[in-house]
Amino acid sequence: MASFDERAREWDTPERIDRAARVATAIRAAVPLASTDRLIDLGAGTGLLGLAFVDDVAEIVLSDPSTGMIEVASEKLQAARLERVRAVHHDLLADADLTERFDVAVSLLVLHHIPDTTAALAAIRELLVPGGRIALADLDTEDGTFHSADAEGIFHHGFDRVALADLARAAGFVDVAVETATVIGGDDDHGYPVFLLTGRRPTDQADS
Repeated sequence: MASFDERAREWDTPERIDRAARVATAIRAAVPLASTDRLIDLGAGTGLLGLAFVDDVAEIVLSDPSTGMIEVASEKLQAARLERVRAVHHDLLADADLTERFDVAVSLLVLHHIPDTTAALAAIRELLVPGGRIALADLDTEDGTFHSADAEGIFHHGFDRVALADLARAAGFVDVAVETATVIGGDDDHGYPVFLLTGRRPTDQADS
């Protein structure tokens, strides 16, 4: 089984680049972004999704538990001289909470790699400022054929949209919505739909 560290140098395939661009377009349509926003890309890998927002927000943090992925992302930032973007090694559940807080948290195909979805959503909520928003893209429930047999760390074969939205509300998010962001590997009838889960951390108790 090849680890994410080992796959990092070959991660940026045309398919993954296109996928990230399409999801970024869906996020822009669903979530208002401000030039003053601080955005974190969770499970960012080499930064394909997060870097799509470099002209939309003030600051970006690319967060990932894979050392190899962070190395590649850091090399990209140095080469492009992107001073408003940082890559940090961080595991959402295993590591201590980041001291920074963000206006927007995004992710692409990350939740199904985390065993405890409830804990993940709670941890993401704590990363946000009051009023902060999430835009988390992942797979609809699938039959296990999306990943190859040697894929690393697959804990969920996608998600039921209604059930995941309920988990997000239980984690304290409001204005929760789920919509289709894109389809991977084919058309609507033969591909793997990718949804976008959006929501907001309440600004105060009355807002929850």
